[in-house]
Formats: sequence, structure tokens, C-alpha cells
Amino acid sequence: MNPAETKMTKYMVVEHFKPGCADTMFKRYNDQGRSLPKGLHYLHSWVSKEKDICFQLMETNDAALFDEWIGHWTDLVDFEIYPID
Repeated sequence: MNPAETKMTKYMVVEHFKPGCADTMFKRYNDQGRSLPKGLHYLHSWVSKEKDICFQLMETNDAALFDEWIGHWTDLVDFEIYPID
């Protein structure tokens, strides 16, 4: 089977903004975007009313790409990543 034909796995990513870092995180996002590596796809997101947690629906065939992406944000955000059906 061609890798392009394989079904991608969806993931729920829970981002917990570190205390006092939300403004810096939103500024970086506005300046640089999500900084996703090729092959990691953003689908949708929701931010809590308190603006301290973000829930992102993403998909990829290569879960190792999350490590590269998280490296851009780990100074401002703590992550939980869950594969979902």
C-alpha cells in the first residue's frame, strides 16, 4: 500500500499554557504560526474560556513529528497527546 493512501491517525492535543505565558504564546503564534513540521496536520482547535488551555485536533501518519513541533513551544506550553478514533 502506498503511504499516501494509509489512513492518518487523529490526535487530541491538550495544551496547558504555563503560568504567565499566555500572552507570549499568543504573540509567538500570531508572529510565526503553528510551526508544524511537514506531515503533521492541524484540523481544528478550541480555547478554554479562561484562555489557559487549548484543545487541538490534529492528524499524522508519524507521531514522532509531535516531538519536533513541541520543541517550538515547550518553553510556554505543557502538552498531552492522545490518539483518538
